[in-house]
Amino acid sequence: MAQDHQPQSQQQHRPLDLDAIEAFVRIAELGSFTRAADAMQTTQAAVSLKLKRLEDRLGCRLIERTPRHVELSARGAAFLDPARELLAVHQRTLATFAEQARRERIAIGISDHVAGPDLPALIARMNAHDPGLVIEIRIGSSGDLLQAYDRRELDVALLRFSAGRGDGQVLAEEAFGWYAAPTWQHRAGEPLPIVTLAEPCGVRVVASRLLDEAGVPWREAFVGGGVAAVSAAVIAGLGVAALAPRMLPLGAVEVGPRLGLPALPRLPVVLHSRVRGGRGREAVGVLGAAFGGSAAALDRLWMP
Repeated sequence: MAQDHQPQSQQQHRPLDLDAIEAFVRIAELGSFTRAADAMQTTQAAVSLKLKRLEDRLGCRLIERTPRHVELSARGAAFLDPARELLAVHQRTLATFAEQARRERIAIGISDHVAGPDLPALIARMNAHDPGLVIEIRIGSSGDLLQAYDRRELDVALLRFSAGRGDGQVLAEEAFGWYAAPTWQHRAGEPLPIVTLAEPCGVRVVASRLLDEAGVPWREAFVGGGVAAVSAAVIAGLGVAALAPRMLPLGAVEVGPRLGLPALPRLPVVLHSRVRGGRGREAVGVLGAAFGGSAAALDRLWMP
């Protein structure tokens, strides 16, 4: 009968069987096929078969068997440490994968005009809700964050508003006003000095449009990279800023009615999320509730 022999090159490129390697290591460490079978929760015959497959694959005898004892051959002794290393690498790989699965990650973008002073408490609340969830938070303008969301760089975007798009959920609306330092005075006849965020800031767009429509001359007095910088400039007396009361620096006062400035509209807080399940969904629920989202509003996020 003809036998099917694989060429040596094919034999060398066949992967090693990790179960067979474990059987070999167990036999070597425990000195018994029976104890190796017990440790692997299988039968002695199965352990013997695994070892034979490994010896056939390597083309040498690894274990010398006698009626009284089991011992390593010279080739088996040389293979023992590499075999242990292979098993250790395998276990580390599985452990790394399990850790990555356990520490799920969610990327959240929050508009600078939404984040506010409560952000540290919100992060602490989300972490307390699920300490194993890795939370990435990016602060920026609504326009930039919406683009990042569309590029799938963010799983969630919490924005001041989103230019009429229908794929977000309105959580709440906040009033805005014109605020300045308590000692600040507008010099008659001069353009109104405005403290604002850089473009593309949606609040800046709304505020400047209303000033233009009302015929109020204005100029940029300070352009900040964030609401914290804008607040600092307001308190420093550089000018007037359009802010929500929740975002006000300590001591700022409303000056809109006194200066006859146009009323600012209530602006929505809009949540965009592509998270549909798992631990991330619970985190989005905590985030949405913190900014006034009702249970019904949050439920609409999960609708297909």
